Amino acid sequence: MFFRASLENKIIKYGKLCGNKNFTPGYSGNISARFKNGMLITTSGSSNGYLKRRQIVYTDFGGNSLEKGKKPSSEKFLHIEIYKKRPEFNYIIHVHSPYLSSFAASGKDLIEPVLAENVFYFGGIPLAEYALPSTMKLVENTVKYFDEYDAVLMENHGFIVGAKTIEDAYLKLELAESYAQIVLNTRLLGGAKVLSKEEADEILKLR
Repeated sequence: MFFRASLENKIIKYGKLCGNKNFTPGYSGNISARFKNGMLITTSGSSNGYLKRRQIVYTDFGGNSLEKGKKPSSEKFLHIEIYKKRPEFNYIIHVHSPYLSSFAASGKDLIEPVLAENVFYFGGIPLAEYALPSTMKLVENTVKYFDEYDAVLMENHGFIVGAKTIEDAYLKLELAESYAQIVLNTRLLGGAKVLSKEEADEILKLR
């Protein structure tokens, strides 16, 4: 019971941080934590920035709510399939933060190596092809990128990141949102100085 309460507290804490930073406006986005043989995930229609414990539901990996009267997020299968593909992930954060979502809505990825720390932490952030939210097609289009990457943009949708700890997932979200803003600013200034493949490879060797 304490273990579940601890996970719920983390989801609420980092949901609030996402809300304070305007990473998850209104009802957008969802957060989950691996739990027993399934996951704890925010409920459908909840707001990450204002979560209560009753808005977190234990869901099995078949997508079934294990708590009467609680409906898991409509993006539950996106989380489930990422957990299946990446057994080291314990947390997933999905948001519609303004700068990352701007790239997603423009059909542009963040693959180019512009800043050293982003190359180090992400390698790149690919763009998954658009599919209707909450569908298995969206899951299919997005999850395949988690073979190689820890974070993905979803075209005309938002951003999703997974990690071993919720702290790491959140900090990578912060880093990615800042990176998207910086890349946009460089385009206003005439374009970024992109690192060469050799320079990017040198950074990746530091991991």
